[in-house]
Amino acid sequence: MQRIEQPSIGTVRAGAAPMNKVLKNTYILLSMTLLFSAGTAGLSMALNLPHPGLIVTLVGYFGLLFLTEKFRDSGLGLVFVFALTGFMGLTLGPIISAYLSYFPNGHQLVMTAFGGTGAIFIGLSAYALTTRKDFSFLGSFLFAGILVAFLAGLGAWFFQLPTLSIAVSAMFVLLMSGLILFQTSQIVRGGETNYISATVTLFVSIYNLFTSLLHLLGIFGDD
Repeated sequence: MQRIEQPSIGTVRAGAAPMNKVLKNTYILLSMTLLFSAGTAGLSMALNLPHPGLIVTLVGYFGLLFLTEKFRDSGLGLVFVFALTGFMGLTLGPIISAYLSYFPNGHQLVMTAFGGTGAIFIGLSAYALTTRKDFSFLGSFLFAGILVAFLAGLGAWFFQLPTLSIAVSAMFVLLMSGLILFQTSQIVRGGETNYISATVTLFVSIYNLFTSLLHLLGIFGDD
């Protein structure tokens, strides 16, 4: 008996203009997750929820990230995408609240970080889309760099090393910028056919870019 393949939700198969479909689906889902995450961040701030802490944040993030990738070709993948981005919004709310309450110019810092994140994302995405350059060579470098920056960030947190923390934030700004170029290039050139995975990668890049810029601005822009 001939096997009937079940349709995949997250992956766009080869066909007419597959790149355009992946790109469209990715940006639609990315917009929805950014709005949802902003909503959960606003809810967290309105309820004055405390930050869940490093351990809960890491377990929640990596757990939901694993589930999203595991079910990226099914409807559950979409559920876990919103669970992941909503959770990250909940962890972001207390951070923003802390900046608004601690810094006299907190609103300015948050808006500057927000504007800078948007400008970097739009500029790099437009560059990758218009030039269609192949940035796949960045893959190994980005993986190694993110791993080193993550471990260094944990070291800065555990041993309370502010100088190392600044360096880690600067590293993440560069690494997340490179990741935006890499992921957008992968979509444009057909290397990425799953818009759920692409959305998660771009969302995480935007999230880390924003928090890293906010950290740097808080240090160098404190009145």
